Amino acid sequence: MKKPNIPNLPADYDEYDIRAIQALATGTANEGQQKRALDWILKKACLISHINYYETDRDTAFALGREFVGHSIVKIMNLTVNKEE
Repeated sequence: MKKPNIPNLPADYDEYDIRAIQALATGTANEGQQKRALDWILKKACLISHINYYETDRDTAFALGREFVGHSIVKIMNLTVNKEE
């Protein structure tokens, strides 16, 4: 994936990303669509696979905000939930 030149622009997507996100939103996504949707959210929308430092402080702050959301999602994905008995 190419690093976006301006982090406040929408993330790149294709028709398969659109279908995966829409299926996820309606609760009809199959396993492959669920994985594709999450991958798009984390890598393209949240930029967690980039080093997010840019020429201006504004662009860096914007990119780091997107990245923070992605890392928050990853953190919740990796938490262990204890069942109350």
